[in-house]
Amino acid sequence: MSLSPGKLKHLKALSNQNGVIAAAAMDQRESLKKAIASARGVDVKAITWDMMSEFKTTVARVLTPHASAILLDPEYGLEAAKARSSNAGLLLAYEESGYDNTKPGRLPDLLPHVSTKRIVDWGANAVKILLYYSPFDEKDVNDIKHAFIERIGAECEFYQVPFFLEFVGYDPKGGNEKGLEYAKIKPQVVGGAMEEFSKDQYRVDILKVEVPVNLEFVEGSGVYKGEKAYTRAEALDLFRRAAAVAKKPFIYLSAGVGNAQFVESLAMATESGVEFAGVLCGRATWKDGMPIYAKGGAKALEDWLLDQGVKNIEAVNAALKGATPWAKKLGIAA
Repeated sequence: MSLSPGKLKHLKALSNQNGVIAAAAMDQRESLKKAIASARGVDVKAITWDMMSEFKTTVARVLTPHASAILLDPEYGLEAAKARSSNAGLLLAYEESGYDNTKPGRLPDLLPHVSTKRIVDWGANAVKILLYYSPFDEKDVNDIKHAFIERIGAECEFYQVPFFLEFVGYDPKGGNEKGLEYAKIKPQVVGGAMEEFSKDQYRVDILKVEVPVNLEFVEGSGVYKGEKAYTRAEALDLFRRAAAVAKKPFIYLSAGVGNAQFVESLAMATESGVEFAGVLCGRATWKDGMPIYAKGGAKALEDWLLDQGVKNIEAVNAALKGATPWAKKLGIAA
């Protein structure tokens, strides 16, 4: 499918001068509340809307001069959107935080007071959806998810706004997604999602994907813990296999790992030769600032971000030298 002029304009607004997406992410909600509450030693109910908005606004103000865009949420992030640097585009999340845990399959839901039209009216350059997805889940469960994404794709097409689909893998059998056994099947989970949602029926413009291997189980990596799921050569090949099935541009998400681990992942992606179009990087940049904010407030967070936070995002930006403009994957002029 060709890219419409409206979507093309928005994608350019989300990209750096090289046509690469170097975006920050700050759309965490319940997990952010829990982390701040834990660091403060208080109940999560003590974390107010004002505190959430203040945290996001501080992150947006300090980090967006170093980013091509920022991902926020409409629940707590609209003030932060106003505080972002003029050079940074805006993505807004459309989904509820978490998933429906009353049914199997980690089914998603949309924010009840949000629509694609409202996201556009708020000045966003893209709609983002997070979907928990595994090609190994029940066919009926995945059919519900496929229909869900088709509907959102149609909305985005109507309003001429890019659709960024983020999928996070899981084990439908309830296994530990951070363990060795899941690490062995993770490449198939990531690759299966990339292949499925590259199909034109979903009208996805950018795939936001996990790194297809867990570096903690890559022999010889900087975070290797002694249990091997893959050699380094095998891991590089798994990067290539996942990329080979993607028919749409894709960017990597940091998935909560530390900055050094994410930067090493990007270095491996570059070494493997895959044409990734950038990143949407959240916690790998700012997660160590959560306890600082919890104990010292906005000024302490700002001071930390100006020092370590900026160093973190610049390390990610340096790792994007191996990225490829999304326009190349689409076969259009940058």
